[in-house]
Amino acid sequence: MSLVSHSFRAMGTEVCLTGPDGASFTRASEAVEFVFAREERRFSRFRDDTELNRVNLAAGRWTPVSAPFEALVGLALTQAQRTDGLFDPTVLNAMVAAGYDRDFDEVLAGARGALQPPRPCGRWREVATRPGEIMLPAGVGLDLGGIAKGWTSDLAAEAALLEGLTWSLVCAGGDLRITGDTPPIDVRIEDPGAPNETAATLRLDSGALASSSTLRRAWGPDLHHILDPRTGAPTDSPIVQSTVWASTCAEAEVLAKWRS
Repeated sequence: MSLVSHSFRAMGTEVCLTGPDGASFTRASEAVEFVFAREERRFSRFRDDTELNRVNLAAGRWTPVSAPFEALVGLALTQAQRTDGLFDPTVLNAMVAAGYDRDFDEVLAGARGALQPPRPCGRWREVATRPGEIMLPAGVGLDLGGIAKGWTSDLAAEAALLEGLTWSLVCAGGDLRITGDTPPIDVRIEDPGAPNETAATLRLDSGALASSSTLRRAWGPDLHHILDPRTGAPTDSPIVQSTVWASTCAEAEVLAKWRS
């Protein structure tokens, strides 16, 4: 079996589509890029023109939202309830206070605001929804970064099948989704402390993986993107990386953070 891959950058990470070689692969690649571009325009907190930022700016009043936005927020709130708030989509202010206040490449370059005291989260219970509309509590903002990336990986993998691929593998940073009539594939899990080393190898033919690490998106001692919503500060868990399998990438993203 001959395989082919196509890579591009989106959502602040490297995205790669892998599948069987053939005439439909080019169309599938274009479809995957389109899906990532579309959902980045919807969910990025680093662009002024996104639906997410429009909703955050309107906190305190009812705001019309698209069906996909409503669906993902509904999923995020369900997962917050499932984890008793250890997964929390209302962490935006805490993330900004911890220093992740702009695109991660800029954060690494030192172009960020001053650190602020931790801001406890937990206000996901106060997010109100009704068909076609959402209302955030005043002063609260959503950060859907990880679950949105997983959600988009799921959509992109399915879009590749619609363009004629018999199976597809979409990898976006620490997220991976396999769809279709996939042969067993060996997936390497990187050692978080040594990116060129392999911590484990898994053989998969379906489902999704997501990894969360306190060592990857980090910008200083004890400063990283895995927050404890109970304190609003980066977690001090002894677990430096969590990798989880689930049927969808969106679910795996939640579980990987819940276990971190």
